[in-house]
Parts: sequence; C-alpha cells; structure tokens
Amino acid sequence: MTTMATQGAFLRLRMTSSSKSIAKPTELSFLNSQLSGLRISQGPSTDVINRISLPSFPGLQPIVARRICPFTGKKANRANKVSFSNHKTKKLQFVNLQYKKVWWEAGKRFVKLRLSTKALKTIEKNGLDAVAKKAGIDLRKK
Repeated sequence: MTTMATQGAFLRLRMTSSSKSIAKPTELSFLNSQLSGLRISQGPSTDVINRISLPSFPGLQPIVARRICPFTGKKANRANKVSFSNHKTKKLQFVNLQYKKVWWEAGKRFVKLRLSTKALKTIEKNGLDAVAKKAGIDLRKK
C-alpha cells in the first residue's frame, strides 16, 4: 500500500513527465482517486472523465422508497433488542407503512399512497384534503 504522500509524488511525477498541459485520460485511468480511494477503470476518454466529474447521476441509482410517512413524518426508531441475559443489541423499529388507494373527493378519483397506519386513521378522522394541506402535499401530482 502506498501512502497519500507517495501517491501525490507519483501524481506530480506523472504530470511533469507528460506534456505540460492536461493529463491524458489513459494516465488518469491508472491513478487512484484521492477522494474515494477507488481505482478508476480504463474506458473511453469521455466516459472516464464523466464518471470522475459527476458525483451522482439519478439515472444510474436504484429507486428505493424511503421508509418515512409523507403525511406524519414518522420514520424508523433506533432501539435496543434486549435478550434474556440482558445483552443489548441495536435494532431498527420501522414504521408500519401500507400502500393504500384512498378516495380523493376534490379530485373525484382514487389516489394511491404509501402511508402509515397512524396517517390512515388521521385521514379517516379529518379528511384527505385537510391532512394533505397540513403536510404540504399536492395530491394533483400523484
């Protein structure tokens, strides 16, 4: 393993030995990234530069539904799982989220929502429009 100082010296050596302008993409492919510690693979020149410059591209990341209720803001709770011997282990207590089709009176249609059972009780009590307005959710987009 090389240290950051030797990697920096190697980088300076490679930059000074090549042309004085910008390093070539083929040279960049063999250097370790200083920020993340990952090795950049060799590929087409524009592809390598785009992977370096763009921190995240939404099209490449998997779509994962967060475990947070949009109406109440409830999310997972960090708790201890306590065994019989009183040994404590960290665990997450997730919110009881359900996919429900709720009738929206103002829109005259069903709206499919992922909400907690607590929010479902609140919607039954106060109405969908009132709860969505309080949470700042626009139902016309959904």
